[in-house]
Parts: sequence; structure tokens; C-alpha cells
Amino acid sequence: MFEEIIGKKSNRVKNTVSREEVVTFAAAIGDPHPIYVDESYGKTTRFKQNLAPPTFPRTFQYGEVAGLNLPKKGLIHGEQTYHYTRPLMVGEEVYCFLEVEAYVEKEGKSGKMGFLTLVSTGEDVDGDVLFSSKQVIIINAAVRKAMSQ
Repeated sequence: MFEEIIGKKSNRVKNTVSREEVVTFAAAIGDPHPIYVDESYGKTTRFKQNLAPPTFPRTFQYGEVAGLNLPKKGLIHGEQTYHYTRPLMVGEEVYCFLEVEAYVEKEGKSGKMGFLTLVSTGEDVDGDVLFSSKQVIIINAAVRKAMSQ
């Protein structure tokens, strides 16, 4: 179903780690740690500024991969991991892209299910990787069937 787009990437998209979005995101996840929300506190840390929460890249735009057409509903978020080379700083620009890493199908109780692995990457202005995130999306039998029609 997705085998033909394995290895395809989107174009890089510029994102900014804005103070307002970090404060809103921290509140939404229930983590008001001062490293995220208090500008004065951020200046006292070894980073000399505020950071974004570890899952903040979920809010970024990653562009579109040609041929990756997922339905708007019915998908299952199976797993997601993040790897950082350093924290994201409030105010910095991050250039993000998405890659289709793998797709496998397995037989389930109600039919074949698909497991789509996507890797999201964020780089600094020099092209150095800041973070990557691996996400597994589970496509249940009913959604798979609807997609193939």
C-alpha cells in the first residue's frame, strides 16, 4: 500500500520556536516548568534562555511527501520516540522534513493491519540535525480497506 514511497522525503520547511507557542504548549501538556515559561528563569540556566518541551516538535510543519495520502481519521498512533542532539531554544529557526521509513502489513484478528513508520527531522540553519522523531502509525483493517477502494 505504501511500499512505493518508502525512502521518499518532503522538502524542508522553516519553523520558529516561538515564545507564545512554547508557553501555550507547556500549558496544554500540563508542564509549567519555568525553563519553558519564565523568561527570567531561562536566563539563569546554562542555556541562558528558555527551552521548548521535548514533544514540542509535534507542532511543527514538515511538508508533504508525494504519494503519502493518509485519511483524516481512523488511524492509530502506535508509538513515537524523540532523539535530540541538544534542546530546542525559544526563538530559533528549525528546518523540518518528513521521511517514509518503512511499511509492513501483519494479519490481525479483523484482517490485515498496516504499520507505517515515519521519521521527522529538524535541523538548524546550517543543516545540523537537532532532533529526529520516529512515529509508527497503525492502519487498521477497516481503514486499509477503505483506502484501497
